[in-house]
Amino acid sequence: MVPRRTVHLFPGQGDFSVSTLVRAVRAGGGVRSAVEEVFERIDDVAAERGLTALRPRLLGAQPPSGRELAHEPTGTAQLALFGASLAVHRALCRSYGPPTAVVGVSFGEIAALTAAGVLSVGDGARAAHDLALVLACCPGGLTLLSCSEQEAHRLLQGSGAGGAVVAVVNDDRSVVVSGPVTELARVEKSAVDTGVTAVRLRLPFSSHHPQLGSAAKAFAESLRTYARSAARCPVYSAVAGRCYRPEDDVAARLADCLIRPAVVPAVLRQVAELRPDALFEAGTGDALARSARQVLAGTAAPPVHAPPVHPPPVHPPPVHAPLAVPDFPW
Repeated sequence: MVPRRTVHLFPGQGDFSVSTLVRAVRAGGGVRSAVEEVFERIDDVAAERGLTALRPRLLGAQPPSGRELAHEPTGTAQLALFGASLAVHRALCRSYGPPTAVVGVSFGEIAALTAAGVLSVGDGARAAHDLALVLACCPGGLTLLSCSEQEAHRLLQGSGAGGAVVAVVNDDRSVVVSGPVTELARVEKSAVDTGVTAVRLRLPFSSHHPQLGSAAKAFAESLRTYARSAARCPVYSAVAGRCYRPEDDVAARLADCLIRPAVVPAVLRQVAELRPDALFEAGTGDALARSARQVLAGTAAPPVHAPPVHPPPVHPPPVHAPLAVPDFPW
């Protein structure tokens, strides 16, 4: 059955893979045409910002790797991720129709707002580059822990890493902490000592940290120069913990991603109340989709007309990560 009510999930920067995007592009069809369209506009912004065009390289015979993009001028990798998310979103729209709602996690909020029509593709790309420039001035790092939020707080306290904070809660088994690299090293040692897996993310900055107030202010000021339109569908923010409202200051809310934690389970449970037929990760990996499956297991709402006593069990909606599946049916 083709899903009629869908939700698109836009991930942050921790799970970006160029190879899965290239594989989908080479398979032809909707993803390739979406990449051509999206990156044509993004490359206008790349030229404006003094960066090398991405479209001919991603579509060419020898596309760059994610590691190579990370070593290019600041903002190149972020433009690639932003464009990849929008391209997956567009390809999904052509196959399954526009989404009922979108969810943005951290950096993914920019793509989510663009997908919903709040920002144009050009201004969304500018915002992505602006954020990259700000993050380059945010020393520190990010570490992924295989534990719950409560256990992460205990690790932070037990390690004496007072400068580190919980930055992202993916699900009850996956948390990201942010802070100075010396503090993260303490947390990682405590994690190993207690049997918790700790992986330093390949992102040379900290984020979602209360000490980044000046960076958040600078980012908000850059965002205020871009035009905004009414959203075509609800946009849920993992940082705000809710759906955006018409009266929200979008610049301030996006800047909150630098100083406030992103709590993914809360917004996933809210979109589950919309009773979607399926959720799709609009990114290049599957980490957000895996968290969504974990969070939504057993949380689906009963049918509208179900009797109040002993309603029949309802399964959670399926969650797909299109680029992580070689034979995904576009």
